[in-house]
Amino acid sequence: MQSIIKKIFRQKDLKNIDNKIIMLGQNRKIKFNTVEFVSARIITTVILIVLMLIFKTKYYFIPIIVIIYYNLFYYIFITNELNKRVRKLEREALTFFEILTLTLESGRNLENSIEITVKNVDGELSDEFKRVLKEIQYGKSLMESLEHLKLRIPSETINNIILNITETSIFGNNIVDSMNTQVDYLREKEIMEIKAQINKIPNKVSIISVLFVVPLILLIILGPFIVNFL
Repeated sequence: MQSIIKKIFRQKDLKNIDNKIIMLGQNRKIKFNTVEFVSARIITTVILIVLMLIFKTKYYFIPIIVIIYYNLFYYIFITNELNKRVRKLEREALTFFEILTLTLESGRNLENSIEITVKNVDGELSDEFKRVLKEIQYGKSLMESLEHLKLRIPSETINNIILNITETSIFGNNIVDSMNTQVDYLREKEIMEIKAQINKIPNKVSIISVLFVVPLILLIILGPFIVNFL
């Protein structure tokens, strides 16, 4: 099956799917590799076509339904899961990097600070940094491990912080000042997201009012007239 898939799909497209699957992390509920994902996508699409032919679906509907399903399959198992993971990682980022910054301020080096932080913080982001430490034990440098970490993180915000950490370490700048700036940015970003959620509340209330409250008021007002008419 793997050889057939490689003949059907471009290497670039398979590599792109492979990168996305890596970004989904190791803690996802449904685990699959690129070949399994593409195979399932093709097989279920074929089954869908067969079912539509059995139930005599109109032919001009079949291509439309197939295209929708094919893209929806990718969205459900890749795009949607990636978006969930981005939100989860970014929620954990502020606490993780605040503790990392406080540890660096105590005078410890970066590697030792990461070790202390992952011992005191739970979550997927912490698990990813634990993997960084394991890679260092197996012989990679800290900078190499951090570069590999960026490939596993779907959040641009967190990747920018990791990039900032590596550049600061390479060029010998003050990492504590740099991390304080990044933490301030994460804090402001979280405040902006909370404000955005608050601003959406009036719209949600308006929709609920239109759907439920207004019809109820109309029913109360018009109820006697309807009863008399009947």
